[in-house]
Amino acid sequence: MNQVNEKLKQSCEEAIVAIQKLNDETYAELQSKLEWCIGSYEHDKNPAGLYEYGVQSLDALKTAKEAQPRKVTKKVIDGLEKAIKNFSQN
Repeated sequence: MNQVNEKLKQSCEEAIVAIQKLNDETYAELQSKLEWCIGSYEHDKNPAGLYEYGVQSLDALKTAKEAQPRKVTKKVIDGLEKAIKNFSQN
């Protein structure tokens, strides 16, 4: 197992939890796609979808944090940023 890919998967799972806490239908499609990509990754170990929707989730969570700072933790955003950066350099 590639540790960088597994860290990206874990960060995406944490992003899903953060998106759920927002309780906003605006993010429902993104959450659904992210969940699907995690399942797909589990099946074929291809992290392309994790990366694509991880980047979109990061943008969405940053925007949500501006509007609702207490609902999105810095730890989730930092973890996702780091995982995406490490994946890009891999």
